[in-house]
This record gives sequence, structure tokens and C-alpha cells, in this order.
Amino acid sequence: MKKLFFLISIISLHQAKAQIDPVKYPTYTNVDDALKSRKTVYSMSFREKGLFNVPPQIKDLKSIFFLNLMGNKLEKMDAEIFALKELEILNVNENSIRFIPDEIGELIKLTTLSINLNSLTSINPNLAKLQSLKTIYLDANDLNVFPEALMKIPSLEEINLQGNQISFIADDLHQIKNLKFLNLSENQINDLGNLKFPKDIKYLELQQNTIAKLPENLFHSKNLEFLNVSDNNIQEISSKIKGLKNVVSINLANNNLKDLPTEIKHLKNLKTLILTGNPMTKNKIEELKTLLPQAQIYF
Repeated sequence: MKKLFFLISIISLHQAKAQIDPVKYPTYTNVDDALKSRKTVYSMSFREKGLFNVPPQIKDLKSIFFLNLMGNKLEKMDAEIFALKELEILNVNENSIRFIPDEIGELIKLTTLSINLNSLTSINPNLAKLQSLKTIYLDANDLNVFPEALMKIPSLEEINLQGNQISFIADDLHQIKNLKFLNLSENQINDLGNLKFPKDIKYLELQQNTIAKLPENLFHSKNLEFLNVSDNNIQEISSKIKGLKNVVSINLANNNLKDLPTEIKHLKNLKTLILTGNPMTKNKIEELKTLLPQAQIYF
């Protein structure tokens, strides 16, 4: 069931983001055809080919920058992948990969790495060598801590870790200076301590955890626009919420909130506030409507 959900939502999202110009860079689906081509081969897709191994001849196609190996039966990332030094986008979603080899650090031009729906329990420290990496997808694996290697890649703009078993996040998160999108939904996080967030964070998804309290430092995120902390155990929101000057949407559904601080009135850009599934009275909702006349409130 979990895999079916991610196939419908996450992978389709990734495909939309990883489009390349089909005229300028035609995608080959057969190695022999690619090798026979008189044109330079930049893009290859072996999606859902039932492969147990990467075709060895692929290492001769030195110009490939886009490689799609999604939906096969790979149990490891073969050496041939790491021979492709021009690789920028790599998709190995929906395989049975259990570990990332040391050679991952050789793909120094990689900007997008997608390893959703595999069997990873840890992340190789050599991933930190990918200093051009901007987007990483590690959804629906078996990770139980936030990968430390990611903390050492300040170029990262988007991190997706939905549907793992993460319960701990080190205090170094703010070191990912360019991070704008972070998805940690559907994990096992119950305590964020006073975690510091990167100053440019815009999208933060923490829904479906067991978080009891939001860290005070979160409310220093002046560039945050979308916050989803629905389906947690939050009982109170700090008055410092007024620091979220640019927030447009806040989802607090299915928590244990009976009230919100009056300081929420300072969120002049807030357009959507979702409060369904909280033990709030109609009177409290009416008060919030008065404080936030510009916002659509769902309760």
C-alpha cells in the first residue's frame, strides 16, 4: 500500500520536475541504438525494463547527463553508473537498492538524485562530495536518522525524506544554507528540540509525525511560505508565530489545539489556515476570523 501511494504521488511529481528538451536531447531506450547513433547521446531511459543489472555498454556513452533506471530489479548501483562523469540527473526510484557505494562521490556534476522506494537504511558519507547537488529524493526507504552527509552539501535546495523512520535530526540542519524545500512527513519525529532551520526555507512539511511542540527557532523563518504540521500531537502554538512574516498557508489539522495566540493577527500574508480535527470551539474560530479577515479558515 505504501509503495502504491508513492508511485501515484511522489514519483509522478519527480517526473514532472525532471523533464528535458526531447528535441535537443532525444532519450534512447536501447543501448545498441544509442551506440549506433551518429549523434551525441545525452539521455537514456531504462524505465521498467526488468533489469537486474545496468547494461555494461552504457559506460561507453560518456556524454550522458540524464539516466532513468526507475522501476527495475536493481539490488545495487552498478559500477557502470559511476563511469558517467557528465551525469547530472540520476533516477533509480523503485528498485531494491540497499546501500549507496563509495563511488557515488565521483559523480561531481550531479544536480538531482532520486532514490525513492528502495531499501536504504543509511546514507554513504561520500554523498557529501556532491557539492553541485540541488535536489535529492530519499522517500519511502528505511532511514531512521536524518542523513548527516546532507548537512555538508550547502548547495541543496530541496530534500525529500517522506515515509521513512526518522526520529532524530542533528542540530546542523541550518548549515544547508540554500535549502528552500524540506519534506519530513510520515516519519517518527516526536521532539525537534530547538532545531534551527536554514534562513531561506520556504516549504516545510512535517505532517504525520508525533511532534508535541514546534521549536521556537522555526518562528524566525521569515521566508517561510508554506507550513504543514498536520496530524501531530501539538497542543500549543507560541506567540512567536508572528515572526512568520511571509507565510501564506499553515496546516494545523488533526492536532490537539484549543486556541491560537492573538499574535497570529500579524500574519498579513496568510491566505489559508487549516484547523480541522482540533478541539476548538466555534467562539474561538469566530475570534480567529476577526483576527485574520484576509484568510480562509477551515475548521
